Amino acid sequence: MERLQVDAQALQEYAEYRRIVGDDDGGKLFTPEQYEEYKRKVLPARLQNRLYVSWRSPTGMDCKLVGPETLCFCTHRYKQHKTDYEVLPKERPISVPCRVKGCPCQSYQFVPLNGTQPVRCRCKHFADQHSAAPGFPCNSCSKCSGFHSSFTCACGQPAYAHETVVETKEERLAQGKPVGQDVPYAAMGGLTGFSSLAEGYMRLDDSGIGAPSAELLEAPTTSMDHPFLKAFQGPSSSAQSMPQIAGSSSATGQVSHGKQSEADDMAYFEKRYQERASYYIYCFNVNTLSQEDI
Repeated sequence: MERLQVDAQALQEYAEYRRIVGDDDGGKLFTPEQYEEYKRKVLPARLQNRLYVSWRSPTGMDCKLVGPETLCFCTHRYKQHKTDYEVLPKERPISVPCRVKGCPCQSYQFVPLNGTQPVRCRCKHFADQHSAAPGFPCNSCSKCSGFHSSFTCACGQPAYAHETVVETKEERLAQGKPVGQDVPYAAMGGLTGFSSLAEGYMRLDDSGIGAPSAELLEAPTTSMDHPFLKAFQGPSSSAQSMPQIAGSSSATGQVSHGKQSEADDMAYFEKRYQERASYYIYCFNVNTLSQEDI
């Protein structure tokens, strides 16, 4: 047991090391002294000068928030690009060049996927058949002037209408977009929490579609709403009683919205389950007796 605990702790420490150092150790682990020196030198600038990267629609919604493992047009991941700056560049847009030797990518460029498949250019060739050099010329044909995809994003806008945005914390705060907590990890990009992994139209924060309005949340339940929502609505003129199980002698009634404790809720559903189970047993017995009579 002690050995398992030691191994688990070692794995946790290594995961923490990898999230902080990334690929900056060149594939050879730092010594404890080198690791402390790295943190002393890099972390202050990283915490102060973090870059937030997103793939933004014409409406201003961040349809995709880029993280360490998100692929670039050059087929390398965001963490393989230059993401740490001791002093932030003054020119805009901010360049995030690829650090892989021989890669012509001058700045990170997000390219969407159609499920798990790469999207096609109007020349019918895939994104990975184009060069990552400026202009993104096609390597498979001579008529293509640059990658231009009509793939439609979940937001309803075509891919070519989106842009990869690299911005600072101050620039993001000025737009009212979330920035999360200051973390020491490398190449976090636009990730600020678990919801950052969702598509923009599903993300209910200011980087996505946004939280529903109070009018929508307080609107009365209608017959078009999901049965689960109708079951938990409060008393109203449009409220409908929940159906009763055939053969049951007790009425279920309605569950008042937000009034019952968790224990009351569990007791209610347990009662409903027992009623349903009793009914199924009754039907099974009736069916069995009928077959024996035959």
